[in-house]
Amino acid sequence: MRLEIDPDADKPLVQQVTEGVRDWVERHGAGGVRLPSIRRLAGELGVSRNIVIEAYERLVALGWIRSRPGSGFYVAERVVADEQGARSGMADVSGEMWNQFQEEGDSLRLGCGWLPSDWREEDVFAHAVRQVTRHSSKGLFDYSTPLGSPELRILLQERLRRLAIEADTNQLLMTGGASQALDIIVRWLLRPGDTVLVESPGYYNLFGLLHLHRVRVVGVRRTAEGPDPEHLEALLKQYSPKLFFCNSVFHNPTGTTLSPTVAHRVLQLAEWYDMRIVEDDIYADFQSSPSPRLASLDGMRRVIYVGSFSKSLSCSLRVGFIAAPPALIKPLVDVKMLSNIATSPFAEQVVAALLRNGAYRKLMERLRIRLSGQMATAMALVKEGGWDMYAMPQGGMFLWLRHPMVESSGELVARAHGKDIRLSPGQVFLPDAADSPWLRINVAYTNDPRAVEFLTEPV
Repeated sequence: MRLEIDPDADKPLVQQVTEGVRDWVERHGAGGVRLPSIRRLAGELGVSRNIVIEAYERLVALGWIRSRPGSGFYVAERVVADEQGARSGMADVSGEMWNQFQEEGDSLRLGCGWLPSDWREEDVFAHAVRQVTRHSSKGLFDYSTPLGSPELRILLQERLRRLAIEADTNQLLMTGGASQALDIIVRWLLRPGDTVLVESPGYYNLFGLLHLHRVRVVGVRRTAEGPDPEHLEALLKQYSPKLFFCNSVFHNPTGTTLSPTVAHRVLQLAEWYDMRIVEDDIYADFQSSPSPRLASLDGMRRVIYVGSFSKSLSCSLRVGFIAAPPALIKPLVDVKMLSNIATSPFAEQVVAALLRNGAYRKLMERLRIRLSGQMATAMALVKEGGWDMYAMPQGGMFLWLRHPMVESSGELVARAHGKDIRLSPGQVFLPDAADSPWLRINVAYTNDPRAVEFLTEPV
């Protein structure tokens, strides 16, 4: 095995070794072939053993190689030609996620998808936790019901009514965040070889999940008002997709929101071409005045609605839900029980306590004000630095930017890395992973001096 790494490159050595071994396996590695030992590969590359250990661990986690205790590492038997595309797409996404979640001192996560930890109001959470442990300690040690907490589903039903979404509590299925909700939907409704439509740019974790299930992923152009209806119709005619995944409010990564005109057109096309829609609305509570939702306009006939509290409350509090037509709920519950048995009664009861005592409403009011101020600050910095903005967001966390002097976002990612800033290249947000000049910026982090310098200095 011959790999080339550059110790002076901005890309971390672990990532270089991981990608190098993966590329070699993809080109030359038949199933069962033994890989160089950790000591040998470290010596050949001139890196520490820990670098190679971590690279091999990543590849084991991604399914490219297998560890045989006492024997070494081997190319996985399942890495064969007809799986290469799906595995490569999955690995591209999970590799980027791995980089985002690695601890690297005090690096600024300017491109991440979550709120800063110092924005969390710990006293509010602590009070809710005390309420739950004081009054519900017995239930914390049992499995939750298959649908999830009955009290929380009642509270959710009322919250959905504010969005004009009518759903019986038996149409609500609690999940471990929106990620599990999407996984449950994909497991039940899709099979290898099926075609689905996603937004482009869009949520890269969803792309990786679909690749994992060996589903064909086709991108629909996202405009300032939502998915491009003309492009959507052309793809419907060409592919007859099973599902369309759509992010309605404060879209990740463009920050745009679905307009009523486009929403009606999307639903009309879904009816004409017999397609289901999965509406991802995890940023719903970041919005002050509700805009039309597909699930509301559709009456929950073709739309499966996904929500979550992980973005608004805490990424470690994994509470999400699915609202679906009655005929779909039972099989979705079956998938949930078979894959995860039940969701966390403790987490669900904490969320229920926050909703019940009014703390969540007040938290969201303060959060929206804070995000609005950060958005204004970020847009001023972007204007000063001469960046192009894809669209003017009405709120939320994200700006989708490019600099007119730079053709590839990879150059910007490398420049940011030199300033101890973490960003993701725009290509990971595109279903076809094509090189892109665009970058996602999280406005909640733009007060940091490193962000100010990066966004305003000449390129």
